[in-house]
Amino acid sequence: MIKENQKNKFPELVEAIKDGMENLKASNITILDLTELENSVCDYFIICDANSNTQVRAISNSVEDNVRKTLNEKPWHVEGLDNSQWILMDYVHVAAHVFQAETRDFYDLEGLWGDAKVTVLENNF
Repeated sequence: MIKENQKNKFPELVEAIKDGMENLKASNITILDLTELENSVCDYFIICDANSNTQVRAISNSVEDNVRKTLNEKPWHVEGLDNSQWILMDYVHVAAHVFQAETRDFYDLEGLWGDAKVTVLENNF
């Protein structure tokens, strides 16, 4: 859940992705704002983790469904559906990353993009 003083801080696409993740109880949702970084690959990363391959796939489906229903947009590209350890959903300016927890720890995107503004969302799951 985004705190009240953080509402409308993020673009609609970021909100729609976040809501899709929360709908299926994604854990440790983190938003990296890359807009002020030189040479960033996009404007935002939204990262979450899940407990199983099944939940990783279900969360990515929820994100895609919610973004389509809310904004009538589809991802430009999706990777990782075969093994569901890490699914990347590329919406051009925003990238959604759905990880299994140990895979997220291994790749440490938050560490790689350590200069980004970080927002960790509270969830009650």
